[in-house]
Amino acid sequence: MRPSGRELDQLRSVSIETGVSLHAEGSCLIRMGNTHVLCTASIEDKPPPFLRNSGMGWVTAEYGMLPRSTHTRSRREAASGKQSGRTQEIQRLIGRSLRAVVDRQALGERQITVDCDVIQADGGTRCASITGGWVALRLAMNKLMQKGLVTSDPLLDHVAAISCGIYAGQSVLDLDYDEDSAAGTDGNFVITGKGKLVEVQASAEGAPFAVEDLTTLLGLGLKGTAILVEAQKRAIGA
Repeated sequence: MRPSGRELDQLRSVSIETGVSLHAEGSCLIRMGNTHVLCTASIEDKPPPFLRNSGMGWVTAEYGMLPRSTHTRSRREAASGKQSGRTQEIQRLIGRSLRAVVDRQALGERQITVDCDVIQADGGTRCASITGGWVALRLAMNKLMQKGLVTSDPLLDHVAAISCGIYAGQSVLDLDYDEDSAAGTDGNFVITGKGKLVEVQASAEGAPFAVEDLTTLLGLGLKGTAILVEAQKRAIGA
């Protein structure tokens, strides 16, 4: 029995509310159970220096957790003058995941920054950030097309992410904090709308796991991301 009472292959409730930021070119608030992440996409009409005169654009991401997004208050990273290794690793993952479905040539020499700010955390924040970040990016791309600033759609496919793991000896989908903190194996799966893999992160927290376990978790990941892609489509009215 899972602490939440969910079935082994059942997602938490998912909602994606768009247009939550007045100024951002694209924005949404994604809620996956008690994990809530604000995602905004901002367009700059110039690429990063390493891409000047290349004809190509760039998509990057930044990630952060509000001080009281968890059970106890955490210090703002700005106060310490540096980001934690965890923060850097997660925002690089988000950026890689989003770039995997972007035609950077079609985007042209501009940069889109997707900011993912965790308002409330209950496990799976990086996965919610990727899933919601795609929606914010989609809305920003729509603005570029509406203004005639790009000639073809730079966004090639959906991308979503979900956590899967082995909890109490059973493979489960979409771990919340109670499960994640006690999981024997923990994994994150980043998958496109066409079912192609972008990134797989899986690690044993205790005893090693079998190849068959990884195959089972991947199957759960494919099921979960397919559901999330449908939620993305509803959010953007597709």
